Amino acid sequence: MAMWFPVCRNWKLGCEDSTGDFSQPPRQDYEALKERCLRDGCLFEDKSFPATLSSIGSGPLLRKLPSRLQWRRPPELHSNPLFYSAKAKRLYLCQGLVGDCWFLAALQALSLHQDILSRVVPLNQSFTEKYAGIFQFWFWHFGKWVPVVVDDRLPVNEAGQLVFVSSTYKNLFWGALLEKAYAKLSGSYEDLQCGQVSEALVDFTGGVTMTINLAEAPDNLWDVLTRAIYSRTLIGCQTHCGNEQVLENGLVDGHAYTLTGIRKVTTSHGPEYLVRLRNPWGKIEWRGDWSDSSSMWDLLSPKEKILLLRKDNDGEFWMSLRDFKAHFMLLVICKLSPGLLTQEVGQKWSYTMLEGRWENGRTAGGQMKSPRDTFWKNPQFLLSIWRPQEGRRSRSLCSVLVSLLQKPRHRHRNRKPHLAIGFYLFRVSRPLSFDAQKKLPSEFFWKNASLSCPATFLTEKEVSQELWLEPGTYVIVPCTSKARQESEFVLRVFSRKHVFYEIGSNSSVIFSKEIVDQSEGKDEFFTKLFEKYPEINAIQLQNILNHMPWSGLGSKQPLFSLEACQGILALLDLNASGTVSIQEFRDLWKQLMFYQEVFHKQDTNQSGSLNWAQLRAAMREAGIVLSDGVCQLMLIRYGGPDLQMNFVSFVHLMLRVENMEDVFQNLTQDGKGIYLQKPEWLMMALYC
Repeated sequence: MAMWFPVCRNWKLGCEDSTGDFSQPPRQDYEALKERCLRDGCLFEDKSFPATLSSIGSGPLLRKLPSRLQWRRPPELHSNPLFYSAKAKRLYLCQGLVGDCWFLAALQALSLHQDILSRVVPLNQSFTEKYAGIFQFWFWHFGKWVPVVVDDRLPVNEAGQLVFVSSTYKNLFWGALLEKAYAKLSGSYEDLQCGQVSEALVDFTGGVTMTINLAEAPDNLWDVLTRAIYSRTLIGCQTHCGNEQVLENGLVDGHAYTLTGIRKVTTSHGPEYLVRLRNPWGKIEWRGDWSDSSSMWDLLSPKEKILLLRKDNDGEFWMSLRDFKAHFMLLVICKLSPGLLTQEVGQKWSYTMLEGRWENGRTAGGQMKSPRDTFWKNPQFLLSIWRPQEGRRSRSLCSVLVSLLQKPRHRHRNRKPHLAIGFYLFRVSRPLSFDAQKKLPSEFFWKNASLSCPATFLTEKEVSQELWLEPGTYVIVPCTSKARQESEFVLRVFSRKHVFYEIGSNSSVIFSKEIVDQSEGKDEFFTKLFEKYPEINAIQLQNILNHMPWSGLGSKQPLFSLEACQGILALLDLNASGTVSIQEFRDLWKQLMFYQEVFHKQDTNQSGSLNWAQLRAAMREAGIVLSDGVCQLMLIRYGGPDLQMNFVSFVHLMLRVENMEDVFQNLTQDGKGIYLQKPEWLMMALYC
C-alpha cells in the first residue's frame, strides 16, 4: 500500500535533556509537538529516535534484520489501522526478532488489566482523529511517571510485515508502538535483548515485585496465586536457564512466559490445580499433561472441557501446578501494594521512597568483609516501624517490604551491566544514644549482628525482601558487592506505619505516605464471605447478591430471584457440584462490576431497564456484537412483556453470551464454524 505524507523535520521543540541523567528520557512536549504538526499539516518525525539503524542498535540484532528493511507508518500497512480496540477480547501480542521475551511477558500481563494498561498506554490515541504521526506512553521510571514520545514509523520487511512486536489482530498497533517507546527509553531496540520479567513489571506499574523460587515454593502457593490472579496483579514466570531452545516437552528454556489464569478442576480422581500460561512467541506450547492434545481432559465433565480447552497453537496452554513447579524456575508477581504478602485485612499500607548514590571515595563502601573494610561508608538509612492500631510499645511483628533499585549508568541499557547489589539490616537497641546527623561508625556494625544480609548479591535492576520485624528502630545499609563502584539508587520501604530518613545527610525525617489500594476492601469482603460459606449454593448466592450495595445503579437496586440465581449458578458451575467456589465467585464478581458499569452508562433515563437500542449499545460496549435480529430475539427471550430488560436479566444474558463465545472459540478450527456431536450439542443447549 503506497501512501505519501508530508513530514515535519526541523524542530526546535522537544530537544534532548542535557543534564546527563541516564535514568530520565529526553524531554519532549507531546502536546506542543502534536499541535504544531496539526497546524502545519504534516506528520511527526522524531529526531531523538530516528527511523534508522542507529535506533535498532549496533550489535547482533542487526544480523537478524531482513535485507531490505523499511520504516512504515500503520496507515501504510493496513486499510483500517487501529491504535487500540476495547472490543478485541484477547489482546495477544507476538514477539519479533528482538530477544525481549521478558518485556513481552510483562506486556501481555499488563494487557489483562485495562485500568493499569491505560496508565501506561493512553487509549484515546488514534490514526484518524487528530492524527499527526506522534504517540505518547508513560513509564514508572525510578520513582516518577515519565512520558516517552515516539513517531509511528515502524520497521517492516519487504512484504510490509512488522519485524518486531506485532498483534494477533493485524490492524492493532499499540503493542508495536509501546515496544518502540520502551526501546527509546532503554537506548535502542537492541538494548531490550535480555532482561528480567520483574524489571518490566515495575516499569509498567511502579508496583512491588515478589519473586518466588519455585524449587522452594511455599506450601500455600495455590492460595497466593488465587489471591494474586483476582486482584490488581501482573504475573510472569521464567523457565530454567538456557539459550531459548525448544525442549522435547514443548517448553523453551531460558524463556519468560505470562501467567494468564488458574483453575481448580474436578476429575474422576479428585481435584486438580491448573495454571494457564502464554508463550510470547504466540506459538510453541507445552506437550505434557493438560496440554491441548492431552488425554487428561477426558477426566473432566463435557461442560468443563468445552469451556476450558482451546485447541489452537496460539502459545497459550494449561498445565498442572505440580508440573509448573517442576519445569519453571521463577514466579514473579507484581502488585500495586504489598497487600498480597500478608493475610492481614482492614489495614492500610504506607510507603517512603528515598534516593541515594554510591560515590567512589565517599559512599561506595562495598559489602561487609572485615573490621577494617569501608562498609560503614555506605549510605545509612534509619527506619522506625510500629503497628498503627497497637502503638509503638506493641511487640507484635510488623510486615515490612524493602526494595532497592539501581539506576542505569549509561544512556543505553545494556552498555554498562547492572552492578551486584544488596542491603543489610541492623537493629538499633538504643536509638536515642547517637547523633542522627552522623553516620554510625565501623564499630557499630561489627558489634551488632545483621538481622538480614544478602545471601547473594544480584546483578539485577531491583532486589527486594519481605521482613517480619518487631516494632523498633533499624538501620538499612544498601551497598554494592565491591567497594568503589559508583551508581545511583532508589530505596523504597513499605509497611503499615514507619518513619524513614538518611543518617548523616542533613536530611529531614520523611514520614510515610498512605497507599490507596482499590482491591484491599474487596479482599477483606471475599475473606470474610468464604470463611462463612466455603462453597456457595443458589440460595446463598441470592442472599449475597441482594445485599450487595449496587452503587453504580443509583436508586434502582436489582432484586435477584432464586430462579435467576439458579441460572447464574448453572453457567458458573463447571463441575456440576451445585455450588461455586471462591475462585468462581471472584470471576463472577469482576463480571458483575463490569456489567453494572455498562448497564448504568446506557440506562440514560435511569429507568432501571434497557430498550432495544440501549441493549445493543450496552453489548457493543462490552465487546459483543450481535446482529439486530439476534439482539431483538434476546430482548424477547430475556426481557419483560414491554420489551424492556432489567439488570438481573442483563447479567444472565451477558454471562450466557460470553460462555457461548468462549465455547465457540475453543471448538472452532477455522474461526467460522464448529462441529458438535449430539452430547455436546445437548450440553450446550441445556447448560451454556
